[in-house]
Amino acid sequence: MPVGTRSREKGIRVVITGKGGVGKTTLVALLSHIFAKEGKRVLAIDGDPQQNLAATLGIPKAEAEQIVTVSESTNYLREKTGAGPDVSPGGLLTLNPDVSDVVDRFSVPAGDNVRLLVMGGIKEAGGGCLCPEYTLLAAILRHMRLLEDEVIILDTAAGLEHFGRAVAEGFTCAVVVTDHSYNAVSVARKSAALAHQLGIENVILVVNRAEDETDIRNACGSEGGVTAFSQTIVLPFDPGVSRTDPAITSLVDSNSTFIRNVSTLAAAIAGRCESWSPPLR
Repeated sequence: MPVGTRSREKGIRVVITGKGGVGKTTLVALLSHIFAKEGKRVLAIDGDPQQNLAATLGIPKAEAEQIVTVSESTNYLREKTGAGPDVSPGGLLTLNPDVSDVVDRFSVPAGDNVRLLVMGGIKEAGGGCLCPEYTLLAAILRHMRLLEDEVIILDTAAGLEHFGRAVAEGFTCAVVVTDHSYNAVSVARKSAALAHQLGIENVILVVNRAEDETDIRNACGSEGGVTAFSQTIVLPFDPGVSRTDPAITSLVDSNSTFIRNVSTLAAAIAGRCESWSPPLR
C-alpha cells in the first residue's frame, strides 16, 4: 500500500473491538471478503494474541501454522523497537520505527484481494508484556496511507488494551461488537467512549447473535446506549455460522439475513448507509 499524504487518503481504516467471545474475528473475516468482492484491496491485521483470524479467513490449517508472526521475528522487533529477549525489561523502546517493509515481509494471501498480517503475542507464561508488539502495530498503522480502493481491518484483543495504547488512533471507523450480556455491553460502552476520545467519529454498534427484540433492548439499553453510536446494526443468531467453524468462506455468498446485515455493516463502514439494519427475520 503506497505512501502519500494524509490529505490524499481515501481508503477505509476500521478497528473491530469488544469483549472476548462476541464474534469479532468472524466479523473481521466476513467484512474482509465482502470488501474484497467489491473490488477493494484488503489488509486484515490480526492483533489478537489468540491468532484465530487466519483459519477464519479460510487459510488451511497447515498453511496457517507456517505463518511467521511479527512478534516471533525477534530480529525484526529488535531492529525496529529496540526490544528483544536479550534486552533487559524496562528498557527504552523506539516509538516511531520505520515499518515500511512490514507488509511485504510478513503478510500472506488470504483470498482474492485479501492479505493477512499476524502480529502474534505471548506464547509462554511469564513471557512479558506486549509493549514492543503494540508499539510496532501502532507504527504500522500510522505509516500506511490508503488509496480509495484499499481497506485496513484490525482484529483486536478482547477488552480495551488497544485503545489504552492508542493503537486505534487515526482510524476512520470503530465497530464495537456486543451481545446482550451485561459484561459485553459494559465493554462496548467503554469502547465507544474511548473511540470518541481518539477522534473516531463513525462508531458503529453491532448487536450480534440477537434472537428477539429483548436481546436488542438489553444490548442497546437506555443509559448512554445507542446515543454513543452513530449507527446500530443487528446480526441475528444464525446456527449456520457455528457450523462453518473455523472458516467462514462458505457464508460469504449466502443470502441469509445474517449475511445481508453484515453487508449492511460494510456499507455503513464505507459511509454508504445511515440507518438501522433490517429486522431479525
